[in-house]
Amino acid sequence: MSSSSHTFDVLVVGAGPAGIAAACSAAEGGARVALLDNNPRIGGQIWRGQSQSHAANPDARKWFEKFAAAHIEFLPSTEVIDHLENGHVVVHRIDGQRVGAQSIDELPEEVHELAYKKLILCTGARELFLPFPGWTLPNVMGAGGLQALVKSGLLVSGKKVVVAGSGPLLLAVAAHLREHGADVRLVAEQAPWPRVARFAMSLLLQKTKLAQAFEIKRQLSGVPYKTNCWPVRANGNGENAKLESVTLRSGSRTWQERCDYLACGFHLVPNTELAALLRCELRAGFVRVDDSQQTSVRDVFCAGEPTSIGGVDLAIVEGQIAGYAAVGQSASAAKLLPQKRRLDRFAVLLRETFALREELRSAVDSETIVCRCEDVKFGRVRQHSSWRAAKLHTRCGMGPCQGRICGPATQFFFGWKADSVRPPVFAASMQSLAVAVAVQTEEHLMSHEESR
Repeated sequence: MSSSSHTFDVLVVGAGPAGIAAACSAAEGGARVALLDNNPRIGGQIWRGQSQSHAANPDARKWFEKFAAAHIEFLPSTEVIDHLENGHVVVHRIDGQRVGAQSIDELPEEVHELAYKKLILCTGARELFLPFPGWTLPNVMGAGGLQALVKSGLLVSGKKVVVAGSGPLLLAVAAHLREHGADVRLVAEQAPWPRVARFAMSLLLQKTKLAQAFEIKRQLSGVPYKTNCWPVRANGNGENAKLESVTLRSGSRTWQERCDYLACGFHLVPNTELAALLRCELRAGFVRVDDSQQTSVRDVFCAGEPTSIGGVDLAIVEGQIAGYAAVGQSASAAKLLPQKRRLDRFAVLLRETFALREELRSAVDSETIVCRCEDVKFGRVRQHSSWRAAKLHTRCGMGPCQGRICGPATQFFFGWKADSVRPPVFAASMQSLAVAVAVQTEEHLMSHEESR
């Protein structure tokens, strides 16, 4: 399959706030830009369910309008599963969905090879889950995961919900759930009060974030917010039990809180798998970039949560810088650097405030499942000395999520790090992989013939 009609000046992976900003900024200079995402619409997790005509968030509305006015080819329901050395990626469409009439011409294959001159990675982040007894019960789910389900139509009106874990996302989720009629019983934050209080005081110097904080406080009026508090067990009875209550700890005190849902997440983990596959340098778990968001790999840029967990404002600014830099508009990118550095300080404050406490390591027991995909329990995992050894002997991290859940958990518990990232980056059908191999073989043969 020829890739001539699939060649872009700039290819952006991830259509969240950072990706939208990157694509729009790159398109300003007249470059041919493509934006792909594994969701059917732009917005990512944070702007999920919003659109140009129905966007409650003013920032989302502004960027949706910019995107609609720009000449950008959007590839929805599409994932990168491999990267070739010569500036090409292999993508596949999810569940057989067509790429879309406004992008690539309709083709029968589920796999395509896309060529690019510049690549911008805006792959976002996912929630950090820390296992504890009962965390696999039905209705125990990620805080952002439950929010996404509600945005997609899940009814929670009248349901008792406990929101627990760490980070500002907990409050945003609790406010969203309450807006949709949930009975939010409690927000449990594991960070101690002095750190949270310092974080709250810092918002006094940031007008926009202070306004957001007051709005969330108004929405959560009457809902208890307990710091120095974390879940130690989810409780349910019977063989086919579902969640009935959660046991919480605060200091030396423990108690049970009845609930229908437990929304639990311990801040965020950057999605760096594609960057690692490209051999971009990682530092402290994040992609290392310079002032123009350039990674250690030539012509590859990165923006948003993969470079630091700093919130949507930082992600948008980094996306703009990356987009401008990718098309050579260095002056436009440089103008945004003071704003980026100011927001970087907020990212540092986030990391320091919501650092995980040591006591969370003692919440697990030998029978607690660590790897949900392969049903591997904590007692089996802790017998090994490394991530690689645990994978070889227990299959921990070898299920459909490819260690995206248990990997960060074992890093927290044992200090382990994943040894390597291999294609496919996401789960793909054998048919898709076979087509991908055929595409790569044809490209190799064509290159060989040209060199002769």
